[in-house]
Formats: sequence, structure tokens, C-alpha cells
Amino acid sequence: MAQKLKITYVRSVIRGIQKHRRTIRALGFRKLYQTVEHADTPMIRGMVAAVAHLVKVEPADH
Repeated sequence: MAQKLKITYVRSVIRGIQKHRRTIRALGFRKLYQTVEHADTPMIRGMVAAVAHLVKVEPADH
């Protein structure tokens, strides 16, 4: 069974750079304080690392 990450969007990208806005959208966020779950893959880890100052990450309880 693959590990999952619970990612919560906690800071706005309104004044952020375009690359960060696109990364937040690609992770599936539409609203502030929204939480999404993704498989713990190197691609997702890289996206999260790029916007680490905007999101909170924790392991999913599955």
C-alpha cells in the first residue's frame, strides 16, 4: 500500500510568483485552508518542496 500525504494550503499566493501559483493549482488547491491527499511520490514531494512556505504537510492516517 502506497503512503499518502495530507497537504493543507495555509498561505495565499496572491503576491507570489507565477510558478508558485501554478504549482498550488497543480496540487489541486482552489481555496485557502483546503486539504488534499496525494500519494507520496518524488514528483509530489518536489512540488511540495517548491511551495513549502505556503503549505502544511503531514502523513495521512490511512
